[in-house]
Amino acid sequence: MNWLKTNIKSRRFATASIFLAASMLSLGCSKRLVETSSLASLSKSMPNDEATVFGKGTISTDAFEFGITFSPDMDEVFWTRRETDSNNEIWTMKMEEGTWTDPESAFFKAKSGWDFEPHINPQGSRLYFGSTRPLPNSSKSSGLHQWYSERTQNGWTDPIPLESPFIDKPVIMYLTSSKKGNLFFTTGEEGDEPEDWVIYQSIIHEGRYLSIERMGNAINFEGEYIAHSYIAPDESYIIYDAKRSDGLGDSDLYISFKRKGNWSKALNMGPTVNTHLTEMCPSVSPDQKYLFFHRGDENQGDIYWVKFSTLKKQLEIQSKINSKI
Repeated sequence: MNWLKTNIKSRRFATASIFLAASMLSLGCSKRLVETSSLASLSKSMPNDEATVFGKGTISTDAFEFGITFSPDMDEVFWTRRETDSNNEIWTMKMEEGTWTDPESAFFKAKSGWDFEPHINPQGSRLYFGSTRPLPNSSKSSGLHQWYSERTQNGWTDPIPLESPFIDKPVIMYLTSSKKGNLFFTTGEEGDEPEDWVIYQSIIHEGRYLSIERMGNAINFEGEYIAHSYIAPDESYIIYDAKRSDGLGDSDLYISFKRKGNWSKALNMGPTVNTHLTEMCPSVSPDQKYLFFHRGDENQGDIYWVKFSTLKKQLEIQSKINSKI
């Protein structure tokens, strides 16, 4: 009878193990389904290897939309919208009880000037955005500065401007942050025209930003309008847009990978992303699965998205091959 008891125990253990594994798999799938459905419910369907309009009719409309960012749980979204003959404005939506709220202007809408290009840091604790609103204790705008709000238990705080060394620049545009807190953005030197602005970075030291530095030639190659850099949370890659004579359109997206502490030569992201139109303002979903960007012309443009994981692998392989040539 001992062999029967042992066999029964073994079967019970096996059954329990299978049930536990199935439960864990189900929980994992449920989490992925929640993440997927939160985006799919905005855009009706998920993209594959071809870029499609994101949130048609809600986020992407007949206006000019660009610069989108999500909270880490992908249950809150901010983006820029510019209506015809109007200023840039940040809009937002939030998922409540499994349903997205209607689009509305962000609570911090500028009373004077305009706001654009929001970015939530990887931790979800800060919301950055660019604004031409007057600085505190000032009645008129002094340029395009970066402002930020902190997330609290009661929601986002009233925004305040980033202090020196950022506030000393008349233009700081499209700021994104890595997990380390290092900041990447577009700016230029005194006398530079907009087409001369390039990508800069500011490395955090003991909780402070002491200086800003122009990134090297691998990023800031020969071209114009080098701007709108998205830094990967782990700083393994950077995506941005630029206009080059050998590009596919008015402005293309480029990617550079960090290997052994050095940035690879920037690589055009190819026809999966780039067209004869303007592609700009890239960002990647917090789960790193989808690439978002603006596509359009001078008068109208939408936010597009495309599956990023496969594309990234292909581009990384091509980048390694190019480095050996």
